[in-house]
Order: sequence, then structure tokens, then C-alpha cells
Amino acid sequence: MRSLLMKNPLTIGVSWIGLYLLLTVLPLLILLFYPPTPSDTRTFWIEFSVALGFIGLAMMVLQFALTARINCVEASYGVDLILQFHRYTSIVAFGFILLHPVILFIDQPETLQLLNFFQAPWRARFAVIGTLALIVLIVTSIWRKQLNIPYEPWRILHGIMAVLAVGFGLAHALGVSYYLSLFWKAVLWGGIALVALWLLVYIRLVKPWMMLRKPYLVETVTPQRGDVWNLVLRPRGHEGLHFQPGQFAWITLQISPFRMREHPFSFASSAEKPDRIEFGIKALGDFTKTIKDVKPGTKAFLDGPYGVFTSDRYENTAGFIFIAGGIGITPIYSILLTLADRNDERPLTLIYSSKTREDITYREEIEALKDRLDLTVIHVLREPPDNWSGESGYVDKELLKRYIPKRPATRNYFICAAPKMMDQVEQALHDLDVPVTHVHMEHYNLV
Repeated sequence: MRSLLMKNPLTIGVSWIGLYLLLTVLPLLILLFYPPTPSDTRTFWIEFSVALGFIGLAMMVLQFALTARINCVEASYGVDLILQFHRYTSIVAFGFILLHPVILFIDQPETLQLLNFFQAPWRARFAVIGTLALIVLIVTSIWRKQLNIPYEPWRILHGIMAVLAVGFGLAHALGVSYYLSLFWKAVLWGGIALVALWLLVYIRLVKPWMMLRKPYLVETVTPQRGDVWNLVLRPRGHEGLHFQPGQFAWITLQISPFRMREHPFSFASSAEKPDRIEFGIKALGDFTKTIKDVKPGTKAFLDGPYGVFTSDRYENTAGFIFIAGGIGITPIYSILLTLADRNDERPLTLIYSSKTREDITYREEIEALKDRLDLTVIHVLREPPDNWSGESGYVDKELLKRYIPKRPATRNYFICAAPKMMDQVEQALHDLDVPVTHVHMEHYNLV
């Protein structure tokens, strides 16, 4: 699969998009076979509202596939892009589902009585419950931080609301039965619901069970510059995790993986040494600030690897330009270590932005890699000391122009930094005629 993706990732990516669109409109295509008997009371707007409802419901079912971390899908886009797509399509599906009753109420005002929950038929009650669950799901997802909902409880709530929204939405469609009156149509929709349920079971039960069979032990936790800690793991009873440099994994520490308290972190070690895995973790939040207190011998479980932010997908390039900001150095450091272990001879440039000289994570280790690689390192400090002779300020177009090749298309560019810096660097590279297909970015926050 890896070689296939590297040879033609665009074709495979387009194929997945085509499949998604096909499955989204599949409910409408089904209606073309043995459509229900036409009725004079069913206007265009009623039929249009029903179409929106079916499409919205199908999109909600597909959300389970988008969040199941299916390796062959993730390898085409990366988890961060898939989760962004998941967020936006959920909002679109929410809009379609809300428009379904709104159009119905406008076209036939007498149907407003269906909102009388205690007197309405069960099919209408199912619709109300499913819609309320969907509203809770969307509101708590968009404004989770503003509502001060911790990640772990939110994730459990998110899963419950998703199941309720899809389950009661399907019950409503089956209860109306106008379009699903034929047995085979009901069976088909039931099958779609079972697939969604299986995906939920897979991510909540099967994957944790697989992780439980391959535990790791914490060997040590070592401090780094920039308030970063390296979490070092050793596999217990198995050969370890094989990953590509620049990828990441979801980590569960001290507790069972069934508890769903996992966090994504980039590998900070060489992909050539799967028997000793390291993660670079900056103390930023409630969980990450406790990393320094993790004791050797603590059990850990990994779900991964994930991500397409890796040099292994571009083996034919003449060289790489790495642009990092702060903790964004972690996946790039993994790439550099791996290239050094492989005796890679291609020219490499690292442009690393930090606040101060003492905030340069892996400073000495990166300097040592210059003896093993054709590596040029440019540190950019926002608050340089008085005796600093290097670059200062921000990574902008003028700075990049001084260090990227005159023929920029001969390199691949990897950017990992805070969102604002990544946006600025991406725009600067575009202005410097770097092809968009040669620019690869990794985002910090997946949740």
C-alpha cells in the first residue's frame, strides 16, 4: 500500500472523494428504483426537504467512518485534514437536517403540530430527539473550550450524541415509511446503520483491545530545552511500532486504552529504531504538564502510526527545506534522525523559529546532526541576546528568499509551527513560486 500511495497519491485521494460523494447521494439513488406512488399532496418543496433529510442522514452516518482512523483512508490525506473535513461536513449535514423540517413547516404549516412532543406520533418524536441530540453535538463541539468541557468527557458525550442522532434519525425515516416501505430498502438502511455501529465498536472496543495486546513501558522522561519533555518507551513482549519519520501516534498512559483518554504526539526518534520510541511533549495543558512526573515502568499504549507529514513519501526529491516553530520541531527532528541513520546525502535546510536561544529544543542534538548530514541550520529568534549574530524576528518572505534555492521546485518543504506562522510561511512560499504540491504542513491541535 505504501508504494502505491507514493506512486499515485492524487488518484487514490480523488477516488476516496468520489466514493464519499457516491455514498452521500446513495439514498436518493435508491429512490429511483421502485419509487413510491406519486401523491397530489406531496409538493416539490416536500420532496426537496425529504431529499435534504436523506442526504444529511447519510452524511451523519459517514462521520463514523471519518473518525474511525481507517489506515488506508488516513494515508491519503492525513488525520488532521480528515478531522477538518469531518468538522465542516458535520455542519453541512446539520444544516441539511434542520432545513428538512423548516421547509416542511413553511410549505404545510399544519405540520407544526408535530412539535407537540407528547401528542405527536412516535416517528415525529424520534425526529425531535435525533435533532436535539445533533444540536447538542454541534454546540458542544464548536464551543467546547468556551463551555469549559474537558476533552475526555466531551469525547464520551460526542459519541453518545452521534449515536442518538443517527439512530433516532433512521428510526424517524423508517417510521414515516413513505420512501422506505419496501422491505429491501429498509434492510439496506438498516445495513448502513449497522456499518456505522460497527465503526463505533471498532474504534471504542476493537482498537483498544489490539492496543492492550501490545503494551509499552516508560523507560525514562528526559527534559529538553523549551519546556519540552521526551517520553521514552520500550515495547514489552513485541518488536515495537514501525513508523515513518514525521508521523505521530495516540498515547494512553497509566490507564486502560478502553478509557478513551488518549492524546496525539509526534515521534521524536528515528524510524530505524522501533525498539526505542520517543515522543517530544511540550508542557502546555493539563495532561502535558504532568508528563515530567511519569515514573519509569509506567504502562503505555499506542494507536498508530498516523500522518502523511513524512519525507518517506518524497524519496525522489533532490532535498528538503524544513521550517519549524517551537514544538513544531518534533516531527522534523524525527525526520532528521532517520535520514542520518540512513546515511542520506541530500542537502537539507532547517529554518527554526524560537522565542529565545534557551527555547531552542534539541539545540545540541541538531548541531551534532550536522556532522552526519548535509544540513544547514538557521535559527530565527524573536528575542535574541545582545551578542546574537544570526537571524531574528519572524520567518517571512525576505528571510525565506535568502535560504531557499533559486529553483524552489527542486525541493520539498515541510512546515510545522503555530497556525499563524504556518499561514504566513505558506503565503510567503507561494509568493516565491514554490509549487503548492511541494508544501507539506502539520498542525498541532487535532482535538
